[in-house]
Amino acid sequence: MLVICRMNILLIAATEAEIAPLIEYISGNWQKTGDGIYVKGQHQLQIGITGVGMMQAAYKITKLVTKAKYDVAIQAGIAGSFSRDITLGTVVQVISEQLGDLGAEDHDDYIDIFDMGFLKENSHPFEGRELKAEAVQWPSAAGLNPVKSLTINTVSGNAHTIERLTNSYKCDVESMEGAAFHYVCRAEDVPFLQARAISNYIEPRDRSKWQIGPAIKNLNDWLIKEFRGLVG
Repeated sequence: MLVICRMNILLIAATEAEIAPLIEYISGNWQKTGDGIYVKGQHQLQIGITGVGMMQAAYKITKLVTKAKYDVAIQAGIAGSFSRDITLGTVVQVISEQLGDLGAEDHDDYIDIFDMGFLKENSHPFEGRELKAEAVQWPSAAGLNPVKSLTINTVSGNAHTIERLTNSYKCDVESMEGAAFHYVCRAEDVPFLQARAISNYIEPRDRSKWQIGPAIKNLNDWLIKEFRGLVG
C-alpha cells in the first residue's frame, strides 16, 4: 500500500452514524487538536458532518474547503443501488455524479434542467452533464469498484420514478449528497474521492430488505484500513 506523506485531509459524511466506527478509531489513535480536527505524525484530518441532502451538504462543504487547503477530500456514506449486480454491503467508488431531480414536470413527462436550457452540459464544473471525479492520490483509491451515481432530493421508492430515473440517467447508485460534494470540489479545485457502501436496492420502498448495519460496518472497515495504511 502506498504511504503518502504530509496530507491535510477532509472527511465528510451526511450523518455521524455513517462513520461512527471510524470516528471512534480516530479518537483513540490520533490527537485531537480542535473541533473535529485530529493529527497523527505529519497528517491532519478534519471530520465534518454535513447533514442530509444537497442543500446542507453544499453549504457545509463550501465552508470547509474555503477555510483551509486540503490535499484530498473524502465523502463517505451509504447509498442505494439501481443495479442488482452489486452485492449489498459492497463499498464502491463514485466516479461521476448526475442531478436526478432538478428540472420540471410536464404533465406525465420530466424535463431535465439541461434540456430546459438553464444549464449547459459542459459548463464548469460539468462535463457532458456529469460531475466527474479525477484520479486522486490516496492509498487504495483504485481498489474499489467504480460506479456512476445519481443524486436526488427524494429517495426513490416508487416503481414509475425508478423506471424513469433508470432509463434517463443509466446510473448504478443513488444518494442525496454526492453531486453537491463533486460540484464544490471541482469548482474549488480540491482533489476528492467519494466512497459509498450499498445498503439497499432501489425498488418500491421496503425497509425490511435494507442492510444498513452491514453496509456501515463494511464502509468503516475500509476507512479504518485506509487510515491505518496512511500512517504506516
